[in-house]
Amino acid sequence: MNRELYEHRASIVKALAHASRLMMVDALTKGERCVCELQEIVGADMSTVSRHLAVLRAAGLVTMRKEGLQVFYSLRCPCINDFLACVDEVVKVDAQQRERLAGMAG
Repeated sequence: MNRELYEHRASIVKALAHASRLMMVDALTKGERCVCELQEIVGADMSTVSRHLAVLRAAGLVTMRKEGLQVFYSLRCPCINDFLACVDEVVKVDAQQRERLAGMAG
């Protein structure tokens, strides 16, 4: 594979590298959401949520549509959920390993 592909992959992973953006992506795996719903989920002000959504949009992870004054977002590629499930598995295995090591030390 060429360098450009790896750079593009890195930009996608970087876009996911924030807890608030991960929360939004997780919410969007369940279906389309308006910005106000995402704001409530993240617990941040509208400008912060909008900046996070702009990052996700620039990476090609989400799409938006307007309906009157409301803006709705959805995942462009729902398969991102498979990637997040893999990340969850790494977290789980890591936690189990840490637990075993703590048990050996005690």
